Amino acid sequence: MREKATENGMTGKFASPAWLASGIFLASVLAPAHAAPRAASAPAEVITLKAASGGTEIPIYLHMPAGAGPFPLLVMSHGSPRDAERRSRLGSQTLSAQAEDYARSGVAVAVPIRRGYGGSGPWAENYGGCAVGNYTSAGLASAQDIRAALTVAKSQAGIDASRVVLIGVSAGGFGSVAAGGTGGIKGVVNFAGGRGSRGPNDVCQEEKLVAAMGRYGGSARAPQLWIYAENDLFFGPQLARRMYDAFTRSGGRATFIAAPSHGFDGHEYFYSGSWRATVDPFLKRIGVLR
Repeated sequence: MREKATENGMTGKFASPAWLASGIFLASVLAPAHAAPRAASAPAEVITLKAASGGTEIPIYLHMPAGAGPFPLLVMSHGSPRDAERRSRLGSQTLSAQAEDYARSGVAVAVPIRRGYGGSGPWAENYGGCAVGNYTSAGLASAQDIRAALTVAKSQAGIDASRVVLIGVSAGGFGSVAAGGTGGIKGVVNFAGGRGSRGPNDVCQEEKLVAAMGRYGGSARAPQLWIYAENDLFFGPQLARRMYDAFTRSGGRATFIAAPSHGFDGHEYFYSGSWRATVDPFLKRIGVLR
């Protein structure tokens, strides 16, 4: 069973290496993608780890490729279901299909279950509801959990701690952007990142969400890849570009990919399995894949 993003593309022309180096290219992707062929390998071993964050112990599911390594590491972060009961169901199967796909091609993937999900303590990334909209603090709470998971995962045998990327979807993408100032990471991949969606094309206090991305841009170090589908009903094209503009104006380096429409709601694009043909060239460009 897969976890679907709730709050939270792609052939067409990918940004050229020169533009990727500058970090300011805005790409519009016009056609659906097919993942690049990869050699099959043995199933991954899944190791359960624990990390301490904010006085709470959170689980990490580390999908390790077969072999001795050392392997590059992706820290892959889940979205945020709107209701507490769905948040409680997140666990070892969360993002497992995406993690296994990378592990089979020689990339280790750590999937942390953040505070307040899967029974791991109180919900730390509550933004206070529509009346408050404290997105900046919520994203920093997510980032704290992501960094805690990263510290534990990269210390494991077989991990190449010099080749680490944060990747997240929806609230997990937002938290990964917030963690973009973490030392030692090579890059960030943000799928449909944001918070505050309460219905189709209805986000509480959009200006505060945009401002939060601006703040994160001021502290970001590593290059980022942002991917939003054209028919995302949580964070639509105009809002996505406003967030991107705020991030880059504040000093963040990012490449924006406008992925083609996907299904009824493009917010589910991450689960389509058709995006590695765009993400993997970025990972190669920053030295994570070889």
